[in-house]
Amino acid sequence: MASILIAEDEERISRFVQKGLRAAGYTTTVVEDGTSALDYASTGEFDLLILDIGLPGMDGFRVLSVLRSMGSSIPVIMCTARDSVEDTVAGLEQGADDYLAKPFRFQELLARVRVRLRDRAGGEPAADELRYGGLSLDVGTRCAVLDDRQIELSAREFAMARAFLESSGQVLTREQLLNKVWGYDFDGSSNVVDVYVRYLRNKLGPERIITVRGAGYRLALL
Repeated sequence: MASILIAEDEERISRFVQKGLRAAGYTTTVVEDGTSALDYASTGEFDLLILDIGLPGMDGFRVLSVLRSMGSSIPVIMCTARDSVEDTVAGLEQGADDYLAKPFRFQELLARVRVRLRDRAGGEPAADELRYGGLSLDVGTRCAVLDDRQIELSAREFAMARAFLESSGQVLTREQLLNKVWGYDFDGSSNVVDVYVRYLRNKLGPERIITVRGAGYRLALL
């Protein structure tokens, strides 16, 4: 179980992030100032640091700079209301692995946490994650990421995308998709499958789902 350090001086935000991460199965520790963030992060006991820039005592940029000068390779996701291009570039150049502007959706933060922890572990996908090409689905959190960008999918759209990823590269007939997504026998007069394929194409790109004439659909590897 990964251990995550949250350096955030706004209690409302730290409680929100901590609650979500614990629900996702991570252990968490919260600190409220830069000096404590540096002390805790440099122990080697944490797998990832979520770092606010505007910390009292020592700001996040300084914490990150000192950590990297010490040789620490802990993955760092900077979360801050300072979303200018200059701040983003400064954070990344000083060694941040990711940069997330406030306000943010927790599912997007969780997706980035999973990616950074997976990278640290050597690139193996999580057990509840499906990937094919640039598309990944987190089955547990129902989070979809396309080419490092989170996308919003309805429950049916997510279920259909999951069906394609579980059979990646294979042709799925309309009957198979209807059974996997809606769970009932195929009605030859229904075009619901075609409608939802169109919805997915609008969100994933028209070239990502290929029509195989006379057979069905398959997910393309781009």
